[in-house]
Amino acid sequence: MGANKNAVFLGITILICLIAYRECASNYTFPSYFLFGTGTSSYQIEGAWNESGKGENLWDFVTHNTPEFIDDRSNGDIACDSYHKYEEDIALLKNLGVNFYRFSVSWARIYPNGYPYNPNQEGIAYYNTLIDALLAQNITPMLTIHHWDVPQRLQELGGWTNSRMVNIFTEYARTLLENFSDRIKYWITFNEPYTFCNEGYGSTRYAPALNMSGRADYLCAHNVLKSHAAVYHLFNNTYRSRNNATMGICLSAMWYEPSSPEDEEATERTRQFIIGLYSNPIFSTNGDYPEVMKEYIGNRSVAQGYSKSRLPQFTSDEIEFIKGTFDFLGMNHYTTRLARNSPPTNNMVSFNSDMQTEMWVNSSWPGGREPIVPSGFRKLLTWIKNTYNNPIVYITENGYGDNGELDDYVRVSYYGSYLEALLEAINEDNVNVRGYSAWSLMDNFEWKSGYTWRYGIYSVNFTDPNRPRTAKLSATFYKNVIANRAVGDYPSLS
Repeated sequence: MGANKNAVFLGITILICLIAYRECASNYTFPSYFLFGTGTSSYQIEGAWNESGKGENLWDFVTHNTPEFIDDRSNGDIACDSYHKYEEDIALLKNLGVNFYRFSVSWARIYPNGYPYNPNQEGIAYYNTLIDALLAQNITPMLTIHHWDVPQRLQELGGWTNSRMVNIFTEYARTLLENFSDRIKYWITFNEPYTFCNEGYGSTRYAPALNMSGRADYLCAHNVLKSHAAVYHLFNNTYRSRNNATMGICLSAMWYEPSSPEDEEATERTRQFIIGLYSNPIFSTNGDYPEVMKEYIGNRSVAQGYSKSRLPQFTSDEIEFIKGTFDFLGMNHYTTRLARNSPPTNNMVSFNSDMQTEMWVNSSWPGGREPIVPSGFRKLLTWIKNTYNNPIVYITENGYGDNGELDDYVRVSYYGSYLEALLEAINEDNVNVRGYSAWSLMDNFEWKSGYTWRYGIYSVNFTDPNRPRTAKLSATFYKNVIANRAVGDYPSLS
């Protein structure tokens, strides 16, 4: 019944879109330096899960051994078969006219067991071929070193809760830098550590689904931040000059809006806990975790009988080692939430109890499962500017999920309104955004949702062994944005 209601809602929304086509509210155009791209990640599109020497990763293990973890009991064994169809995918990129393509390397395709010795030469050759093919079409590769698919053998050692991962990850990254840094201009160390730490180690939403909130998620964050810094210094000291390249990290961030003026302090605390946990140690002037996090978690820990805070402490040397390890901030943004103060009613150990706030969706916002609130996008970018001294920002993910419609008017409306908000942030708020990547190039394995929830601007027919790609309306819309360097007309949800 729920699925039928969703279908009816979507149909009504599309009808409204068809009737209420609007003109662009802004006369702004994107600056000449501004780059357009689109993105994917290795496990979500490559397939070939056990070919050419690739080892088992965390998501292979989880989907094969606990298929019920995925909504449709699917996996990424074949996915979009991009391992074999990369040339077709590059043709899609060329047709869109993008400046860059963001992709990730499968760690287990380079080191099948995760341990950094005897790299798999077939894996290195595959990414060499992909990079060269992109450059041949004048498409700049943007490489993400880790997009959630840690090798399973390393996960069995505790994954990102194990401090030895810092050295292991650094050596893995060294292999990529050694082999690809002569051609890669943009490097990203990690994609969305909040998602795989706080929602993978701290809950059951993503693998490894440890559900150890307030403990394992903090250990994960601590080791990821140290790993990021170690790789950045390696890059900066040894490899940057090979291609005059830059390196950053991708952080996920909703915008958190106070539910009333009285909730601004609690809402800022939410931002500091969720965004600042990862951004403050790297991008702030002082480094280290946000003071409000250290205070709240420390007080809760003592009240619960712990001898010290459950949030690990950086040494003064580590704070300096991590601080400033960026050339840009990669920002992944999808939607907005309301927030308010919510003191815990019990002694439970959890991230949310430490934060002492709650978040929810305003039912009047359009868009359904992921509300469409472009004003939140602009406010987030302004907050980043004001909080971290206006760093260079690349929007590395922004998009809208649906059931896979080719006539995806709602997605087009999403892109139109969010790109307008981005133009306003650049031109009116002087936010230093240099590029934008639509998520995603094509429908793919969407983690716990499997293939039931789709973000692609190209459709993929997963029932056909050839996995044919078909352009959606959003692909045409985005192609026109890139060609004209302006948003143009799009259907309105208002």
